[in-house]
Amino acid sequence: MTHTSTERRASIIHGYGATPEDHWFGRLAGQFEADGIRTAVPALPDSGAPDPDRWAAAAGAALGTPDAGSIVVAHSLGCVTVLRHLGSLTGPWRLGALVLVAGFVDRLPDLPELDVHVDGVPDPTGIGGHVDRLTVLRSDADPIVPTGHTDRLAGLLGVSALVVPGAGHFLASDGVTSLDEARRAALG
Repeated sequence: MTHTSTERRASIIHGYGATPEDHWFGRLAGQFEADGIRTAVPALPDSGAPDPDRWAAAAGAALGTPDAGSIVVAHSLGCVTVLRHLGSLTGPWRLGALVLVAGFVDRLPDLPELDVHVDGVPDPTGIGGHVDRLTVLRSDADPIVPTGHTDRLAGLLGVSALVVPGAGHFLASDGVTSLDEARRAALG
């Protein structure tokens, strides 16, 4: 799917073990919709046992070739999936806003089952040059993704991570059911 207009639209890509209804995804989608931005939160297949190729295909179907009106917000393993998709694009493309929440491109010490996802990520270094507004959010104490992993991703993308104090891994169980920082970053 290739968008030729610059109508604003948003996609929110969930992470490992999550659904579109979890955490802060639905609330953010509702806020974007209230702002007049058509928003989708696609369900990635088998989120409890994700296959990187199936996730990449689902993300590719949802995101297509972005343009300046596109907003993408991704969480955790969803960030890896989005980066895989963006890294696979050929030809010219532009992305209006990319917000990566608790993202990583390195193996996670406590989740070796996700190594296959990380091993397939192309070098994200050039992606930042295609994005108008790029933000990487991390907590000051993420128990799942080491803060150094998210900082390294931010550095590869040419930005510094924005720290959200006390947000854990940005899960509802961490008390995060809305994420105004992601909305502000996406809208500029």
